[in-house]
Amino acid sequence: MTTTSILVTGGAGFIGSHYVRTLLGPRNDAAVRITVLDKLTYAGNLANLDAVHGNERFAFVRGDICDAGLVDELVAAHDQVVHFAAESHVDRSVLGAHEFVQTNVVGTQTLLDAALRHAPKTFVHISTDEVYGSIDSGSSSETDPLRPSSPYAATKAASDLLALAYHHTHGLDVRVTRCANNYGSHQFPEKVIPRFVTTLLEGGRMPLYGDGGNVRNWLHVADHVRAVELVRTVGRPGQVYNVGGGTELSNRALTGMLLDALGADWDAVAFVPDRKGHDRRYSVDHRKISVELGYRPRRDFASGLAETVAWYRNNRAWWEPLKDRSPAA
Repeated sequence: MTTTSILVTGGAGFIGSHYVRTLLGPRNDAAVRITVLDKLTYAGNLANLDAVHGNERFAFVRGDICDAGLVDELVAAHDQVVHFAAESHVDRSVLGAHEFVQTNVVGTQTLLDAALRHAPKTFVHISTDEVYGSIDSGSSSETDPLRPSSPYAATKAASDLLALAYHHTHGLDVRVTRCANNYGSHQFPEKVIPRFVTTLLEGGRMPLYGDGGNVRNWLHVADHVRAVELVRTVGRPGQVYNVGGGTELSNRALTGMLLDALGADWDAVAFVPDRKGHDRRYSVDHRKISVELGYRPRRDFASGLAETVAWYRNNRAWWEPLKDRSPAA
């Protein structure tokens, strides 16, 4: 069987590390060899890759996707690129957009240039539902216009368009995924679910923005990983695929579920002023990836959330050192 070598950028982060652990796990017989390229900024964590250290099909390189020389060397040595690396926190992008432009736009362009020179078979670019902006009703399809609201979303939209331009202009085999809100284990505690859970576990109060009416679609990271693999292996070049999770909740409803899961009441919630760039509602239509590639979200949200809460309860040694890196409530 021929082995495919994949360069995974951002593979020490939340979603990227799940992807790497899945492909190299004992229940996956995919003939792949993986090199992770990760800068190990505040949200990157080598501990996320403990399960694959020592695997002969795994290698790790600490480095920046903006480093053209390093990127060129690595892309030349691999068949495919799966590009997770990104600055991804809206609040941080509101405070300062420079790092987001550098990593999300310039870094993506650096990878694309190297891919064009060395022509990997496939370049999978991982994006977000936030590029569509807020919608009052219905769901965004892959052909809808991009209306990003935050600096973060704007840089992701720019990187999407760059990637697709390299396909249309140069014929590079680029495939783009746009996912709903991910949740699961190993997620950095600045994101809403781990932030709420770890705050409650420490006896603090959960900050809830505005009236709590902002709505998100929730996608278990394991479902997201399966979708990315479908796109990598059987997706079509030049196409965009939305990846939804099937569960839409207001932040207030999510908060109620987390309070119940941790045996707390609403006295543990602090209503705080809404933040800048806080879109009211995201929702993606994932019929295209379902019809074309057979994707279906498998993880029930209630059980997935309970499993996630249990993981944070049982893994304080993983998240407690990270809390100081998260922005203050």
